[in-house]
Amino acid sequence: MAGKAKILLMDDEQIILDVTNEVLAFLGYDVMFAQDGTAAVELYKREKEAGAPFDIVILDLSVPEGMGGKEAIQNLREYDPAVKAIVSSGFGNDPAVTAYADYGFSAKLTKPYKITDMKAILEDLLKK
Repeated sequence: MAGKAKILLMDDEQIILDVTNEVLAFLGYDVMFAQDGTAAVELYKREKEAGAPFDIVILDLSVPEGMGGKEAIQNLREYDPAVKAIVSSGFGNDPAVTAYADYGFSAKLTKPYKITDMKAILEDLLKK
């Protein structure tokens, strides 16, 4: 375990938030949530300005009722070029997933998440 870290999880599906929170808490992470990109960007800025920044952001690519991950990462990169963000999607063939770095993401997580994959990706990003 790379140590306790703070993660921002953005997803529009409550079940994903609930289950992922359980997994991340089990792995020893502090987690805060947003249900769309607008809320995620606002929360990221608020926490950073309060001196308690997020170590990693996990952004759902598709949010039917609001800002999705592609737009959110653009806003986050403008605010903080050093943001570490993971794109999350059930659509593995989307260009923002297959070429995630071209869109400003640091890594990708395909739904449904595998705990071992999530753990490895988070630990790898925290080392960078």
